[in-house]
Amino acid sequence: MDKPYPVGKLPTEDLERILRRYACVSDPRVLIGPGVGRDAAAISFGATTLVAKSDPITFATERLGWYAVHVNANDIAVMGAVPKWFMATLLLPEGATTPALIDGIFSGLSEACQSLGVTLCGGHTEITYGLTRPIVAGHMMGETETGRLVSAADAKTGDDIVLTKGIAIEGVAVLAVEKETLLRQTFPSTFVNVCRAYLDTPGISVVAEARIAMQHGGVHAMHDPTEGGLATGFREVCAAANVGGLIFADRIPVLPETETLCRLFGLDPLGLIASGALILAVAPDRSLSLVSRLTDAGIAATVIGKVMPPEFGIKMERNGTQIDLPTFNRDEIGKIFETNGVKHV
Repeated sequence: MDKPYPVGKLPTEDLERILRRYACVSDPRVLIGPGVGRDAAAISFGATTLVAKSDPITFATERLGWYAVHVNANDIAVMGAVPKWFMATLLLPEGATTPALIDGIFSGLSEACQSLGVTLCGGHTEITYGLTRPIVAGHMMGETETGRLVSAADAKTGDDIVLTKGIAIEGVAVLAVEKETLLRQTFPSTFVNVCRAYLDTPGISVVAEARIAMQHGGVHAMHDPTEGGLATGFREVCAAANVGGLIFADRIPVLPETETLCRLFGLDPLGLIASGALILAVAPDRSLSLVSRLTDAGIAATVIGKVMPPEFGIKMERNGTQIDLPTFNRDEIGKIFETNGVKHV
């Protein structure tokens, strides 16, 4: 009997197999279709290109509507496009859906859309049998001028890898909400409040830094690392571009709250859900000036690695020794949701 998959994304090799078999793109106007490391689809409309993304929010339970808008907008922005239109499908739990819950989700949707200049233009709501928590499946669309599209598949050998902010911003925010009682018993309230505020500071949106990168130039690829963390996000870039890569472990900005919570829950920050960071593959003669430009705008940025030839593989260098970059078959955050596994904290 087939073994069931764990919580989280499908394993990369299984997703690639399924897409090869079923995702046949016959319309020539589809410039970018489904694939590993591809943040969104791109469809030609002549002088402009429509960029479209669909992504559900399943781990987070707080600020659900706000969250859905921003994570979908990220995937539009990293394609070099401007997020403009949003649709939301709300699946709500039977016996637990109240007017207050609905108002909270929609007020978050409205707040986030207004902050980004996005129009909430449609969707669907229903109370669904078998759910224990609300789920929002977001659908964001944006556009860019033809010829300005950016794809993770365009990372080039020799590029520097720049990372903004640090890891794992989203993971810290989710842990702070899901395990708030335990954290308040363990740490001062000031620490817990900082962790809860990670959604806003440093923040999970990468729209601003993606826009700066597009204005700066020299950026060949951008990618929004989400489930599976930085390690999975970097592997997705390498898979999309058919390249190898090297990450310098001592340059990875692991934020202090990330380090503390990962130690408490036994999680590896490299594999922890990471919205809020942006991976950029940048021409080596432009990377340091981009870091300076981002820093001047108040966005921390660091050169953490290099794009290498495909035969190099995907590695991490720590203390002068190169090893294979860790692989995460599911996001580390899944461990705290286990009911039958080795950890349920």
